[in-house]
Amino acid sequence: MSKHTAYPELKRVASAMPDPQIIAILDRLTSDDKADRAMFCADRTQALDLPSIGGAYIVAIWLDQPQKLPISRLGNPEMPAGVYLYVGSACGPGGIRARVTRHFRTKKIVHWHIDHMTKAAAALGACALPGAKECEIVSRLALDGSICPAVKGFGSSDCRNCSSHLLFWSP
Repeated sequence: MSKHTAYPELKRVASAMPDPQIIAILDRLTSDDKADRAMFCADRTQALDLPSIGGAYIVAIWLDQPQKLPISRLGNPEMPAGVYLYVGSACGPGGIRARVTRHFRTKKIVHWHIDHMTKAAAALGACALPGAKECEIVSRLALDGSICPAVKGFGSSDCRNCSSHLLFWSP
């Protein structure tokens, strides 16, 4: 699936979010020389069409109400309602398809920090970036003045470069 054929999915992701401007941010992020490799999905069925190769991905998460996350290592953070972007990597078996499909599941054992967020989400969307590196994506997103780290250490406990792989979008 190329970016051009994925635009209907991009519009579905936008329609599920409280403000479609978040999709403009994801679109800008993918509008470089790797644009043809970016793919978007708005549900678990579409996630099954993502490639089973390694790379990075972004999950857009809309919390329609505040959530307290039971992650004691991070101080049980209080998450205000809003749109979050989680940047992850998928280098293991099944690649991006397996990881994003898991994030879209509602019934799952909580294993990663992000599982608490995806289970509480009112809406999810994803952008797959085959061959990309998660820290590079976090750095590029941080250049947008409306995006900032949400919780220090969230999703980045094994990362030496990023303070968080969970970002909060405040338009």
